[in-house]
Amino acid sequence: MALTTVAELRTALGVGTLYTDAVLQQVCDAADNVLLPFIWNNTFFNIAHESTATTAKLYFAENIKNIFYVGQTVVVSNNESHLNGSKTLTEVGDHTIGYNINNGVVQPKHYLNPYGSVNAGTALDPATVPAIQEAALMISIDIWQSRQAPSSGGVTIDGYQPSPYRMGNTLLARVRGLLAPYLDPRSMVG
Repeated sequence: MALTTVAELRTALGVGTLYTDAVLQQVCDAADNVLLPFIWNNTFFNIAHESTATTAKLYFAENIKNIFYVGQTVVVSNNESHLNGSKTLTEVGDHTIGYNINNGVVQPKHYLNPYGSVNAGTALDPATVPAIQEAALMISIDIWQSRQAPSSGGVTIDGYQPSPYRMGNTLLARVRGLLAPYLDPRSMVG
């Protein structure tokens, strides 16, 4: 579910039925793609994996022994298709987790780029937090306005020159006040 609905965006923009739902949905989805990686979550990233015909092992750069536990159900994604899905852990090491798979492909340990994802459950549902929903709507509006008038960014004090691109590093900065209690510290490096 998108944090901003097509109806909300349509109303905020005042575009009526001028644009199709599919066009507005793209903007809503783009706002989610920008925002959700920065929201606190219970996702960890595996850097490598290996598999036999019946088992899989994922490798992590950080120590995950006290994060995961045997018997826990996790959602694995962004790995190869035979490794992805809802999985019950059968093994937890300092830097590895293991689980059973069906119809697996025999593969030696190899590194991934980009990293795979392992979600250990959701404690915070961004779709239920009004501040996160408002931030998503504001980002959606900015994306829409940038599509319609790409050079409609800010104006500098010294030259009154319009900013050439409003989708820069200040996109999230404009809504950071709304998001502050919900930002994942791992996303704020740099």
